Amino acid sequence: MNFILQKQTIRKSVLEIRNRLPANEQMIASRAIIERIVALDEYQQATTVLGHMNIGSEFASEIWVNLALAEGKRMVLPRVNHHTNQLDLYLVEDLEIQLAVGLWGIREPVVERCKRLNTLNEVEFALLPGIAFSRTGARLGYGGGFYDKLLARFPHQPTLVTGAFALQLVEEIPQESTDCRLEWLVTEQETIHCTAVE
Repeated sequence: MNFILQKQTIRKSVLEIRNRLPANEQMIASRAIIERIVALDEYQQATTVLGHMNIGSEFASEIWVNLALAEGKRMVLPRVNHHTNQLDLYLVEDLEIQLAVGLWGIREPVVERCKRLNTLNEVEFALLPGIAFSRTGARLGYGGGFYDKLLARFPHQPTLVTGAFALQLVEEIPQESTDCRLEWLVTEQETIHCTAVE
């Protein structure tokens, strides 16, 4: 089975399981994940953080975004640029005023209401979305390659983290040279330092 088929199979399987998780269990697990993320030294020390707004059965990253703002972090959120087919980053301070539903139903920064982040090296900590993850830091996204393309533009390597339910962990994910590797994988049950996993 080739890479693309393997990834599609994993994606479908994990999404089906994740979508079956009851809403109340999602919320309990999400809060546990967020507690673990904010306890990371790399998060505590970061001034500017990249977040994402959750959609569907993803863990409730919006709660983390609000918490980071309340703690005085500079919050950066992505918006799909339809001309370049890449993610542009914007500084956001007020989710209610500065965001609107965009592509795929994800809440994105409204260009006219936000300041664009032009210097990517300001981002020290990045919380990435995804569908499936391995303990070695492999990440399987939704298939658009948006985050891999974004991270390839960074002049440095920010701390790469994901928050996910334990059910999203899989044994192995096929990786290509363009796939980014996570440093931390945080579930409701454990905080995994992926770069320390052999």
